[in-house]
This record gives sequence, C-alpha cells and structure tokens, in this order.
Amino acid sequence: MGKGWRLHIQRKAQKDRRLSVCQEGRNRRIAKTRARVEHVFGALGQQGGKVLRSIGLARATWKAACYNLRRLCFLKAAGVMAF
Repeated sequence: MGKGWRLHIQRKAQKDRRLSVCQEGRNRRIAKTRARVEHVFGALGQQGGKVLRSIGLARATWKAACYNLRRLCFLKAAGVMAF
C-alpha cells in the first residue's frame, strides 16, 4: 500500500498447506499488538459501556483516564516502576 501504510491482516493456512515459518512469525508480531489493544477495549467495555465510539468524546476521555488510573494502581501493586 502507499504512503507508508502496511496491511496488518494475519495469514490463514489452507486445508492442505501449512503456513511458512516467516508467515507464522508475521502472524505472531501482529497478534501481540492486536491482543494489547483488544484487552484495553475489553476492559473499557467492562467498565460500563458496550460501544466506546458512540458515547461522546468527553465520556470516552473520562473512561480512558479511569482505565489508565486503574492500570497504574495495578502496576504499583505488582511492584512495577511505571515511571
């Protein structure tokens, strides 16, 4: 694709052919990013909203701040230096 954009769609093996080692590594790289993003949206959904994009910018900002604060508390309790 043009202008620096790259497709981040995972490859799928066919019934009679496995993925190559290169394709499996690419899928793993894509899955790491996707899992991190999906976990954030899942946590936001559990905080009391099914769809984030339809609740307005002010409320979405508030929910994001609450998520970040909750995450910071978790990291501090785990002994991880976040800053």
